[in-house]
Amino acid sequence: MTPTPPPTLQDEPGHLIRRAQQMAVSHFHDVHGRHVTPIQYAVLRTLAETPGIDQVTLAQLIALDTSTTADIAARLDAKGWILREVLPRRQRRLSLTAAGAEVLEALRPGAEAMVQGLMAHLAPEEQREFMRLLRKFVQLPQADSAE
Repeated sequence: MTPTPPPTLQDEPGHLIRRAQQMAVSHFHDVHGRHVTPIQYAVLRTLAETPGIDQVTLAQLIALDTSTTADIAARLDAKGWILREVLPRRQRRLSLTAAGAEVLEALRPGAEAMVQGLMAHLAPEEQREFMRLLRKFVQLPQADSAE
């Protein structure tokens, strides 16, 4: 019996996921420049959708550890894009400032262009299937409309 050859690097999911992440970050910077990072965009977007959440909840929603989330929140606070209010037990409630909302609003058209650029080589049906599988892979609940 002939042994099965080991998979190539191109067959390893971790490698392809890393490459996909590189592509996404590169597209983000091509569209938006470097004044905001993809993670900062995720924070702004999440705070727009769920204003007044605490840093721990934000960390959970964007899948970051709490110390990294706290560092990013401090940077965005220093830029004047978010407000961090101290709560009991050293928690912080986060909200967008008017300046943060303006930054986010300026990023929104580019975000759609970025998605279109990343997905351009997939047919619409493949795009839906890719997103369905990606949500399943990262263990997000499936929205009825996404299936």
